[in-house]
Amino acid sequence: MPVTIINGERNWRRYTPTRDIIGFAAWLALVAFFVFCWQIMTKDTMWVFVYDAPTQGADILSRAFPPRWSYINQLWKPLWDTLNMATLGTLLGTAIAVPIAFLAARNTTPSHVVARPVALFIIVASRSINSLIWALLLVSILGPGMLAGIIAIALRSIGFIGKLLYEAIEEIDEKQVEAVSATGATSLQIIDYAIVPQVLPSFISSMVFRWDINIRESAILGLVGAGGLGLNLQSSLNVLAWPQVTTIFIVILATVIISEWVSARVRQAII
Repeated sequence: MPVTIINGERNWRRYTPTRDIIGFAAWLALVAFFVFCWQIMTKDTMWVFVYDAPTQGADILSRAFPPRWSYINQLWKPLWDTLNMATLGTLLGTAIAVPIAFLAARNTTPSHVVARPVALFIIVASRSINSLIWALLLVSILGPGMLAGIIAIALRSIGFIGKLLYEAIEEIDEKQVEAVSATGATSLQIIDYAIVPQVLPSFISSMVFRWDINIRESAILGLVGAGGLGLNLQSSLNVLAWPQVTTIFIVILATVIISEWVSARVRQAII
């Protein structure tokens, strides 16, 4: 901690004057960068609409309440499709993510030169593209329907589950692997008896957590034609049926709350 002498007395400072100047310059540069970014983001903004937004928002809310509860009878089938989409997509993504995770982990990959980089690339590519974008591409290829939504959910889940699983594999206790290897076990037996028991709780927890996330994401994939509740939401928005939109929001919210509770209880039981 630097010390300066003022009138014969020691004055303790946290930083040197040079460090203070550098810190002030850094904050000034950060503010200037923020102002620059703000100007770029708002250069095409029509502020007359921004000023009128509270009035328009209040008008939509006044027309959205009360919800049209009679419409809820038409949502049970789309809700069931949404749950199936999330569940099947999670299972498909998990089935693909498991071998990729073993190829990506340093201590289980058969090749650090080829297999591991390819597996890591797949994981990164999966995590880089949102489910909605996957669904938009797949609807263009496969046509509208739940199949595009299921595959979109699966492609997004591969990166999430694969990353968490391969990190768990790399953090296992190698002593157990050495103990099983000393018995003359094959590679598959080592995975089965030494690795899987150590990563199984983390794996199941990650899969359940991803399923919980997928329910939220599958609820809006219908906006691009992938089926589920999002399809009803899109049709209601197109005709400005705001009471129906409110009902759909309530159903989605209730579904997410229940799935969150189920996911938390399952993870608590496992961990």
